[in-house]
Amino acid sequence: MKYRETAVIIEQREIAEHIYSLWLHADDIAGEARPGQFVSVYCRDESRLLPRPISICEIDKESGRIRLVYRTAGAGTKEFSGYGSGDSLELVGPLGNGFPLDRGYKRVLLVGGGIGVPPMVELAKQLPGEKMVVSGYRNSDLFLKEELSRNAALYIATEDGSVGTKGNVLDAIRENKLEAEAIFACGPSPMLRALKAYAAEQGMDCYLSLEERMACGIGACLACVCTSKDVDEHTNVKNKRICKDGPVFAAEEIEI
Repeated sequence: MKYRETAVIIEQREIAEHIYSLWLHADDIAGEARPGQFVSVYCRDESRLLPRPISICEIDKESGRIRLVYRTAGAGTKEFSGYGSGDSLELVGPLGNGFPLDRGYKRVLLVGGGIGVPPMVELAKQLPGEKMVVSGYRNSDLFLKEELSRNAALYIATEDGSVGTKGNVLDAIRENKLEAEAIFACGPSPMLRALKAYAAEQGMDCYLSLEERMACGIGACLACVCTSKDVDEHTNVKNKRICKDGPVFAAEEIEI
């Protein structure tokens, strides 16, 4: 079930360069949200008609709060970054399917790259079994490091080598000889493509959360599609709607 809700900002702060943490009071959305889902956030500036999709970082069902961690990348997110405690935003959510929590894996690799790191926080909290998080950053601005390490063993890769493994998340997995039954990942397409190939090579299950520009966020406009293995019932072609059928897919379902 999804809701349109006026959410009141509890706190907002910049936690790394151009990366903002936003806690919102949104009772209905918090009550239904699952790890890997997202919300559509509407601008107040009416010249920006389309909402901005932002992954849910943390969920506090008891107090009716959700946390969004996002990067300012354009006029819409720049607008959001200017709001503070007591201001409100219009949200629709929770949207998408989220990560599967009931597969019974005993050991899982949670892999986040860049702005794909935030969804791993709530996933590390809720996913049963042993969890190892591998986070990829550009440099030593390790946003969400403390939150991730509370619920999982944390391994870090940085492009400039300032912290952890120099290179990408796959370099960190190999350097630390990490083994698991499955990979759950969110991040840029080249990273997901490499993880899909690695999982197939290792005989591991793999679930990928795709980052994609979206428009409606509910599957009606077909602006965010990926190529799928099978014919989609909605479009009658080999496409999947990332906002509606995803954003999380079993790696073998899609081509990236």
